Amino acid sequence: MGAGPFPTEDKGPGGERLGERGQEFGTVTGRRRQCGWFDAVILRYAARLNGLTELFLTKLDVLSGFETVKVCTGYRADGDLYEDFPPHQSLFHRAEPVYEELEGWPEELADAKTFEDLPAAARKYVEHLQDLGGVRIGVVSVGPSREQSLPL
Repeated sequence: MGAGPFPTEDKGPGGERLGERGQEFGTVTGRRRQCGWFDAVILRYAARLNGLTELFLTKLDVLSGFETVKVCTGYRADGDLYEDFPPHQSLFHRAEPVYEELEGWPEELADAKTFEDLPAAARKYVEHLQDLGGVRIGVVSVGPSREQSLPL
C-alpha cells in the first residue's frame, strides 16, 4: 500500500473489479494493488510540471462491462472546489474527488485492430480524457500484447 493520498481510489466493488480485470497484484508479494478512476486533475498537473506532449493510455480493456466509467475532474476539500492541484498538500490529503460519469461499453476490446474498431463510448471516453488533460493520446492499449496497441 502506498503511503500518499489517492483521492480516486475505489475501495468498493468497482475497485475490486478494476484490480481483478487488470491483474493488479504485486509481482513479489501477490498483494492486491490499489485501483481507482482516471484523475484528470493529476494529469493536468503532471502535464504542466513535466511538459507532456503525448500519452500512451493503457488498459482501456479493463473498463469493458462497466455501465458507466468515472473521471475525476476536480477535488472538494474543506468546502472548496479545486479543478487544479490544491495549493497545499494538506488539502490534497483531505481531497474528495468530483466525478463526471460517462457512458460505459459492454463490448470486450481485445480484438480491436484500430481505434475506429472500438465502441463509440470507448472512443468518446479517450477523446474526453484528451480534452480534460490537454494532452494528446497517441496510442491506446486494449490488452497486453504489442499488437493490442492502437495508434489514434
